[in-house]
Amino acid sequence: MKICWIMIFVKNMDESIQFYHEILDLPVNKRFGGIKGPEIAFLGDSETQVELVCNPEKLDGIYGSNISIGFDVVSVDNLISDLQKKAIPIYDGPYQPTAKLKFFYVLDPNGVSIQFVERHH
Repeated sequence: MKICWIMIFVKNMDESIQFYHEILDLPVNKRFGGIKGPEIAFLGDSETQVELVCNPEKLDGIYGSNISIGFDVVSVDNLISDLQKKAIPIYDGPYQPTAKLKFFYVLDPNGVSIQFVERHH
C-alpha cells in the first residue's frame, strides 16, 4: 500500500496554487470544478500528489493547524536563500539534529506546516 495523495482544504485556490506551484515548484496536473461546487487541483511530480480542495460554501472549516508535509531538498541553505528572495518567511528552524539531517519549516497560505529536509545517506 502507498499514499496516493494528501488532501488539504484551502480558503483560496489561486493563492494556494501559487504557493505550491510557483514557490514549491510542484506542477499542476489537474484543476477542475468550482462553478457551484468545490474546486479541486492535483499537484506534484511523484506518485504522491498534493490535492487542494476549495469549497466556498464550507469556508468555516479548520485549515492546516494539525498538518505537516515534508519535502526532500538538496540544500536547506540554498532553499532558505531562495525563499527569502521571494519574501516567504521561515516559520521554524533551521535545525540540524545530526550531521546527516537538516530541516526547517514554512507555512502555506492556509497554515499548513511545510517541512524541507536535507538528508545525507
